[in-house]
Amino acid sequence: MGLLDDKVVLVNGGSQGVGAAVARAAVREGAVVAVTGRRAEPGEALVAELAAEGGKAMFVQADLSDAEQAKASVAEVVDAYGRIDCLVNSAGLTSRGTLLDTTPELFDQHIAINLKAPFFAMQAAVSDMVARKAPGTIVNIITSSAHGGQPFLAPYVSAKAGLIGLTRNAAHAHRFDRVRINGLNIGWTATEGEDATQKAFHGAGDDWRDEVAARLPMGKLGQPDEIADFVVFLLSERSGVVTGSVIDWDQNVLGGLD
Repeated sequence: MGLLDDKVVLVNGGSQGVGAAVARAAVREGAVVAVTGRRAEPGEALVAELAAEGGKAMFVQADLSDAEQAKASVAEVVDAYGRIDCLVNSAGLTSRGTLLDTTPELFDQHIAINLKAPFFAMQAAVSDMVARKAPGTIVNIITSSAHGGQPFLAPYVSAKAGLIGLTRNAAHAHRFDRVRINGLNIGWTATEGEDATQKAFHGAGDDWRDEVAARLPMGKLGQPDEIADFVVFLLSERSGVVTGSVIDWDQNVLGGLD
């Protein structure tokens, strides 16, 4: 449909999982895409895949836990393409910790990746949009756990709940700049990162996805490509004037009780 024709899109944390799916979907819809990641190998492999399919993409190696590198990722895209039209913050840290066993170091790691990195990437992107007096769109990938979450996700929930507040605050601040900023609270999703997390922290076997899917209302986990299509819609002009919305993208209805 060409929903993002000629748009320059940066996907932070885009070398795998939901971010990579967003990058693929954005290229299919006509965008020029940049993806960031800590490790060069998966990022460069994704860019090569997109290029082989006729897309235009670049990889920016960055450790987003460093706010300066988060800002620099935007600057590198602007240097390469002259502007940034859309930003997707999809990087996330999901290591476990409860209120009682979370160390200050673990808490700071979650804040750095799940809140501080989006803040300063948005700062850099919106600065470019405002300087050019051009509209833009941002989508923050958050989590349904930000509503409360499991006890073992205390630092993760703390940071992601902050990202909800930031999304709404920034959307309100820049609505007259025509910069639309929305968030997506995604539920349990089948990604490479989630596979590693389940095995590392919960002793899951290779068939954990099938076991979980059997317990879920729709009979499957959330799929990255489905989320990506929704993100592209929010980035595109087809989502109209919507800004400051944080949408629950999940199969469980929060607040519903049996």
